[in-house]
Amino acid sequence: MNTNTKFKGYIGTYTKGDSKGIYAFELDTKNATITNVRAVGHIENPTYVTISQDNQTLYAVAKEGDQGGVASFSIDNQTGDLTFLNSIVTPGSSPCHVSMDSQNRFVFSANYHKGTVESYLVNQENGSLKSHVSVIQHEGSGPDPRQEKPHTHFSGVTPDEKYLAVIELGSDQLITYQIGTSGELMEVSRLGFKPGSGPRHLDFHPNKRFAYVMTEFSSEVVTLQYNEENGSFNQIQAISTIPEDFKENNQGSAIHLSADGRFVYAGNRGHNSIAVFKVDAETGELLIVERVSSEGDWPRDFMIDPTGTFVVSSNQESHNLVLYSRDTETGRLTLLQSDFTVPYPVCVKFLHV
Repeated sequence: MNTNTKFKGYIGTYTKGDSKGIYAFELDTKNATITNVRAVGHIENPTYVTISQDNQTLYAVAKEGDQGGVASFSIDNQTGDLTFLNSIVTPGSSPCHVSMDSQNRFVFSANYHKGTVESYLVNQENGSLKSHVSVIQHEGSGPDPRQEKPHTHFSGVTPDEKYLAVIELGSDQLITYQIGTSGELMEVSRLGFKPGSGPRHLDFHPNKRFAYVMTEFSSEVVTLQYNEENGSFNQIQAISTIPEDFKENNQGSAIHLSADGRFVYAGNRGHNSIAVFKVDAETGELLIVERVSSEGDWPRDFMIDPTGTFVVSSNQESHNLVLYSRDTETGRLTLLQSDFTVPYPVCVKFLHV
């Protein structure tokens, strides 16, 4: 049994205003507070980060002048400090999302501005990035004015790790790629969403049969059934994350499941809330439980802590982290504190336990 009461985490940010890059923090579950918030990775616009399963390496979206790509950092497990290893960048905008497989072999990035999904090989000796493998250029558009071209927003391995699930916001599609032995990508399946819905991020249910997609424009969670035989998906349900009477601007953001698969959490930028849904264990369908205030402006991301009893959320435009307690039986969130300052916070990640 894990008796640890302190958990290290990282925040990716936009480096404008006072932001210095990647920030570290510590969640003290015994005293129910966040401590030791500080900049540890000085790099431009590391908006999204991911951490290797062995907690040895952190990978971040990177901008270097007029080039963009991915950077790698070694993690000091005692202090949480980061040491820059290397980066691979190419001309043009930086990606918006980065992820990796559990064996620390490959890193994947999704580039919103370029409309590409890319894969990288990892150096097994020290976790640095070894080489660029695949660059897939997407095509297509959608009916919303913001869908004038491809806008790739997410890429993540499927539970069996045979495939890469890629969300294409610009053309309302989920594209599945088979992952080759060297990280090369080959398309095997496509699923279309409601035109103009703007799918953004995806998270899998721990039973590996269901997946949930957050849409940015239509503010919905779409429940999918996953077929591991061929990497395909089928839609089961779509449910709104905002109240029917809310008519102002809202843009869906992050989506995450509890480790037991009983609850789905989805962020609303504009309505400034986190929607909580209960999962039907048999069908995968969702039922709304509550919507709680994000206690700030433009909730970009959030993460359930390793104990499952706390949630740390980031508000991009009000520059604050928010700590909630989480009832594991009902899924409901209770505000604990909202005045932890981080400039332009985006992504939240904890070290693995």
